[in-house]
Amino acid sequence: MTQATPLAACILGRGETRLWGLDSRERIARQLAACGVTRLLDDPRDAAEKVDAVLLIDAAYLFEVRTFAALLERGATLLECPANRRIAAALAPRAELEAYLACLQNADAPRPVTATVLAPAGLEAYDRQLRKAAAPLLEPLTAARRGELESKLYGNAYKGVTDLVTKWWWPRPARRIVGWCANAGITPNMVTLTGLALVVLATLLFYHGYYLAGLACGWIMTLLDTVDGKLARVTVMSSRVGHWLDHGMDIVHPPIWYVYWGLGLGVDAIAGFPLSWVHWAIVAGYVGGRLVEALFHALGHCGLFAWRPFDAYFRLVTARRNPCLLILTPAALLGRPDLGLLGVAAWTVLTTAVLAVRLVHATLVRLGGPPLDSWLKDPDAAIRNARAYRTFAGTRSAYD
Repeated sequence: MTQATPLAACILGRGETRLWGLDSRERIARQLAACGVTRLLDDPRDAAEKVDAVLLIDAAYLFEVRTFAALLERGATLLECPANRRIAAALAPRAELEAYLACLQNADAPRPVTATVLAPAGLEAYDRQLRKAAAPLLEPLTAARRGELESKLYGNAYKGVTDLVTKWWWPRPARRIVGWCANAGITPNMVTLTGLALVVLATLLFYHGYYLAGLACGWIMTLLDTVDGKLARVTVMSSRVGHWLDHGMDIVHPPIWYVYWGLGLGVDAIAGFPLSWVHWAIVAGYVGGRLVEALFHALGHCGLFAWRPFDAYFRLVTARRNPCLLILTPAALLGRPDLGLLGVAAWTVLTTAVLAVRLVHATLVRLGGPPLDSWLKDPDAAIRNARAYRTFAGTRSAYD
């Protein structure tokens, strides 16, 4: 059964417990829309003849978008909650709708012989978008567990493989801001646009030599860059416009910052290197690194940083915005913003060279074998790469 099959969905029960500002029925409806399921039935028996299947969902449980996405890739399926062994959702063929519906309404109802019974662990565990490994979420939803479940949603919204600032500095403060935004009705796009304003302000401050003020704007922007994505996921408000705005801004602004940082120095050379050379090294290295990452996708089913444990560790420090800000900040505090820019140039060239070597290595591996995939998809990853798996399968501090 795929999403191409005519399909309707029915949400059963009320599910009044609110998580991150949403009750269960509204959350599920948004999640279904994200999966392309927009036809909702008030009663599952209202399914028209042309509907081949009905996705039955109990609002007394908490799901993720990818829980439904994985379920929709299956045939006739009953999804069992591990916590209580009850059926929480089902992809029911129209011809056997009553039998599947009975399984959700009565724990003792016989399970149809045509149904595959799965727990979330039986669905796809690797999250390609967030580069982490965890079974899709399925939990009983009760008011008493509100704090715990909000933590699960927020933690599951966090990338496993990312830079060291995003992974270890921002989870806790970002969570507080996400909670405030969710309760105040602030949308992810509002947060992204605020970040864009800070990008422009930081650029102007760098150009005029106000490096510490510009860095303050820059660091706040990086925090908001974490907030908007997490807010979008916990409130199920991701949009194509927001995605392109957020990622487009992330890709474009870092080299602009560095160039304007250099112009704000008011010098022609840094430690004997012409300023134009430093700028070209940064811009060419940055573009080269992004190009290497784009080319890597042609080799298989994962990005470069999700391929091997080494690449995940290297993502922590590779010359993206946040690691480069860690070079610029102490240099500015010590009154040597020029040396900070030179450090960014050197680190950008060095890390891009490493990425290029990894691309050559991956190409040779691909020529001799199947399409490349992430080490996190290996069922034995937690044993073969125990330390790396603990580090990158998720972001533990995001669940605190």
